[in-house]
Amino acid sequence: MVFCSFTFLLLFMPLVLLIHRVLPDGWKRPFLFAASLLFYAWGNPVWVLLLLYVMVLDYLGALLFAKEAFRKKIVLAVLVALNLLPLLYFKYSAFLRDSVYSLTGYYLEMSTPMLPAGISFFTFQGLSYLIDVYRGKVRLQRSFLLFGLYLSLFPQLVAGPIVRYADLEKQLLAPPRVTDGDMRAGLRRFLIGLSKKVLLADVMGQFWGKMNASFPSAGAVGAWLGLAAFSFQIFFDFSGYSDMALGLGRAMGFTFCENFDRPYRALSLTDFWHRWHMSLTGWFKEYVYIPLGGSHVRPWRRDVNIMIVWALTGLWHGAGWHFVLWGVYFGVLLILEKRFVLGSAWQERLPKALRQGLTYLVVLLGWGIFSGKGELWGALIGRQGLCSPQALLDCANFLPMLVLCGLISFLPDLRKTPSLIRRLAPPVLAVLCLAALASQGYAPFVYFQF
Repeated sequence: MVFCSFTFLLLFMPLVLLIHRVLPDGWKRPFLFAASLLFYAWGNPVWVLLLLYVMVLDYLGALLFAKEAFRKKIVLAVLVALNLLPLLYFKYSAFLRDSVYSLTGYYLEMSTPMLPAGISFFTFQGLSYLIDVYRGKVRLQRSFLLFGLYLSLFPQLVAGPIVRYADLEKQLLAPPRVTDGDMRAGLRRFLIGLSKKVLLADVMGQFWGKMNASFPSAGAVGAWLGLAAFSFQIFFDFSGYSDMALGLGRAMGFTFCENFDRPYRALSLTDFWHRWHMSLTGWFKEYVYIPLGGSHVRPWRRDVNIMIVWALTGLWHGAGWHFVLWGVYFGVLLILEKRFVLGSAWQERLPKALRQGLTYLVVLLGWGIFSGKGELWGALIGRQGLCSPQALLDCANFLPMLVLCGLISFLPDLRKTPSLIRRLAPPVLAVLCLAALASQGYAPFVYFQF
């Protein structure tokens, strides 16, 4: 089930919110656990078995830490491996087969499994719980119901944010009272996220699809504008999902960590990755970068740590060499930025608008690598000409929405919205989103493939 389907919007979400609101506190958590399993099973019931496997493995595995103190490292290593095995099979087996074939000419006989939605997200959440219990940073959760709810809570189950157990423990143990204000604020944020997805991201995805369908036709103008549209599609798609997750969570009394903070207003690459997909960046920092030594090592060793983290970050995003290259691209640039740019006098003298523009340009080229479209690069430098008449017409048709996405992404946040607009916006956005979904259907969330 997806957030932007009529089944979810008109049936599942209203029923769950209503029943959760009227149930006694003692029944709220069992109800949410059952609703979350139903939500995940809706698309493919078999996937629930995988979710339950991770759930049971991590619940029982953590219990072993209390009994086998002298073997904790061995237990943790085995548990990490058992957690990663399904992820490696479902996400990377076809990538391994194709890579072996391209390098050796030997074809491994293996099928290409369908990737379960959100497998990377709930696998990383389970690993964070195990590692934190191992480190003694969180208390062991002996209730399977509460641990299962933590791992499967449907608002953030399939596309994050990646929530650490420590951030939800108190909320799981004693569900807070949900006020009318919480419900209104949560639904308002959900509608904002839905609008980002349906009214902005999907339109930008249509434009990008037209341009990358034929780069010789798109030319340099279409390639650059299409790539900008792709950057807005990814941002509004993923940040829209995060807004919906946080809004649903608040409507049920849960507070999740923020995942985006206007990333295209960043003044450096380091600043950008402090603002983009913050829960994943924090996960890799806490469980990979710091254990490797972090920044408290010699400069060359710190650079190696950064490259390891970013190669893994690229691979996390997808099973393809272009994802690895995308990670290496940012790893190299972040190393160079830390060594020669950040804190330098010449950087501080640059106007903020120029720093913001240069950062976006570097990120934009990174999205070009991320797209995996090899013909894009020739089109960007004009090898196929400027633009065909048809592509120019398409650019003109989508230009107003492209400009709107740019204004929303780059202009300062408007905090003081008139109260009348705040009251009218939710129903207007709801009508517009339902109308758009009825006319054009819904496109899958970009990050569902991760």
